[in-house]
Amino acid sequence: MTVKAFHHAFGIDKTICVGCTHCMKVCPTQAIRIRNGKAELMADRCIDCGECYRVCPVHAFRIEEDDLSEIHQYNVRVALVPAVMMAQFPDDISTGQIYQAIHQLGFTHVFEVEQSVNFLKEKMLGYQEGNNNRPLISTFCPAIVRLIQVRFPALTDNFILLKPPHDLTAELVKHDLLKQGFENHEIGIFYITPCAAKIAAIKSPVGEKESIINGVINIDSLFNKIMYLIKNEDAILPAANRTHLGSDAITWTLTDGEAKQMKKLSLAIDGINNVDEFLEKLENDEIKNVDFLELRACDESCAGGILCVGNRFITSARMHQRAEKTLKANTQTSLTGAEKTDAGAFLESKMLLDHIEPRPIKLDEDLAVALKKMERIRELMCFLPGFDCGACGAPNCRALAEDIAQKRANISNCVFMQHTNILNQEHAKQMIHKIWGEESLNKDCTKKGAKNEGV
Repeated sequence: MTVKAFHHAFGIDKTICVGCTHCMKVCPTQAIRIRNGKAELMADRCIDCGECYRVCPVHAFRIEEDDLSEIHQYNVRVALVPAVMMAQFPDDISTGQIYQAIHQLGFTHVFEVEQSVNFLKEKMLGYQEGNNNRPLISTFCPAIVRLIQVRFPALTDNFILLKPPHDLTAELVKHDLLKQGFENHEIGIFYITPCAAKIAAIKSPVGEKESIINGVINIDSLFNKIMYLIKNEDAILPAANRTHLGSDAITWTLTDGEAKQMKKLSLAIDGINNVDEFLEKLENDEIKNVDFLELRACDESCAGGILCVGNRFITSARMHQRAEKTLKANTQTSLTGAEKTDAGAFLESKMLLDHIEPRPIKLDEDLAVALKKMERIRELMCFLPGFDCGACGAPNCRALAEDIAQKRANISNCVFMQHTNILNQEHAKQMIHKIWGEESLNKDCTKKGAKNEGV
């Protein structure tokens, strides 16, 4: 079976990259190498988690987005806004003002993404009751879905095959607009994203052929435009109607948002390293009797998304405060009677994902060849020092051994091999230049931390 390639939201600006290895060291799937003094991405391994983006000291990583002008291809222009975006703004800016500014930017409709959470929650509880796989794993975070496909393929059967809220709300919105008499080609739905993984998930979704969402706009860029309009006294903001989310919906994207709604032993784990460590123990049968896992790549979940402009802890606190106010004021939207029946019946036909295929990192498609390469890797590890210094341009010695077995590198990439007389001085110099670039060891007082930094 041919598996469609992952779409990646990341690019590397090699005119800026200095080959510092920060990104290479934090990548959970070892998807980055240093070649000719620049970071290179291994597309089959990248899961768009954004850890490289967080640690890059020179901001060489670029995240794609659709241009805001593209919304004008459509007569009906829908902004799907996550609750986490509302919490980016200071307390003196109201949700109503944010809605008004989004309309001013050209959108005809604004909907908060989590409007479908109540339907999804009921379906997840039913899924938990009717499925014997344990633990069941949420598909909410696309970076985690891809991490499991690549690093823990045996766990792909544990996914709850239900679409996340952004897909379900998009389906509901389009359904309602079509009922109002608009044509399909008139409607453009744009998701405002807190992270790169959701861009990738919309451009090349897992478990469905294509997303109903037409485009993606990054929170950080839209935030600046909204703030300008709100703070600009000359701007005339139109009136904007909005609905009110329930308290559970507001906190759904935060850590424990899903897990607290599920039955039996349900765990919420955030942070890609924490998730990776937990899944390793789970795969090795060191952890048992867990019924449900809410796994999120970012610390504080979506509040910690790499495209969010606010502090993740303050963002999370604001969302919890909003949820508490909603609960006390009882202002949450309530669909009753025919409306609820119609929406529920419609979503029932749209909720399921197809089976999510594993995408393990293979040494070779031919098992016999793969076994030979594995043996070669084990043999190479007898010689490599195990310091995991990264000077070879790979994240650790095991990764270098794999690169050698795959003919992407040579054992002479390891600088410590000089001391075993494998390399002469000229050969060692050539290898350093190949990995780090010809000027890598030249004196440079303008680099970060040097006396003329930035000059």
